[in-house]
Amino acid sequence: MPFARFTVSAAAITALSTTAAYARDNVQVAGSSTVLPYASIVAEAFGENFDYPTPVVESGGSSAGLKRFCEGVGENTIDIANASRAMREKEVAACAENGVTEIIEVRIGYDGIVFASQLDGPAFTAFTPSDWYGALAPKVMVDGALADNTRTMWSEVNADLPEVEIAAFIPGTKHGTREVFEEKVLLQGCEDTGAMQAMMDGGMDEDATEDACMSVRTDGRSVDIDGDYTETLARIGSNPEGVGVFGLAFYENNTDTLKVATMNGVEPTTETISSGEYPVSRPLFFYIKKAHIGVIPGLKEFAEFFVADEVAGPDGPLANYGLVSDPELAETQATVAEEKTMQGGM
Repeated sequence: MPFARFTVSAAAITALSTTAAYARDNVQVAGSSTVLPYASIVAEAFGENFDYPTPVVESGGSSAGLKRFCEGVGENTIDIANASRAMREKEVAACAENGVTEIIEVRIGYDGIVFASQLDGPAFTAFTPSDWYGALAPKVMVDGALADNTRTMWSEVNADLPEVEIAAFIPGTKHGTREVFEEKVLLQGCEDTGAMQAMMDGGMDEDATEDACMSVRTDGRSVDIDGDYTETLARIGSNPEGVGVFGLAFYENNTDTLKVATMNGVEPTTETISSGEYPVSRPLFFYIKKAHIGVIPGLKEFAEFFVADEVAGPDGPLANYGLVSDPELAETQATVAEEKTMQGGM
């Protein structure tokens, strides 16, 4: 869809600094494929409306982006990492080891994870976490005990599901989407089916039980997709009986070919996600290297522009692309303006 140019205030324009000389004159961003479309839209608009070069935005996944972010400080490292999950403690520690000690966490909004299939394919219209655990787990509950998962049909998992072979295309392990899928679908399904309790009763500790609950079978019924959602869409195009895991925004831009299922009876929409009613949603972030503010031209201005009401608010262009606006956006704006780091410093 065409992107309308933003109207930028005279004050914003006159605030731009054009006198300093820098070794690198553009903002560099990498990370989550889920955040990529939003960041690309904002980067294009920023380049059109401000007296700075258009930021360079790359994908690669949340983990890969954060790894690059934590490589160190300086013009040869990226300024911003996009992520579809919060930074982990070990990533914060890795950053600190390399001198990246002041990090600004920016929550841009929310995304829902949806379960979609071909529009004219089998009637995948309603799922529960138990369905997905029962289809993909290596071991499942059978007659009250854990047993190897030999199910090949969705109807064997739940008689209300279509009688077609299990073919699930899920995000690969480097994607932030995978973590949400594991924690809010597989882990929940493991608990709901009684498998979690059975594992603990069998002597497994809590960590081992969680790991086992979030593992997936390796017999080809579950396929990791290491690329972005376009690859998942292509897999479903090649297998009309397949079901894929997507971000809400990607699904909404492909409703001409995909239909979405409910989860626990709730349809994924911006309303059900923002209210917390839809059970499989997650916040989206980007992380700023504070040491680069004032060194890389336009870095703070780009971040402030990204979370402005006119951009990330409920009536902004990002909402048109599926981002669920953050009800606490004003607090995020203050975080960026005041350069508050994750440790609370300024």
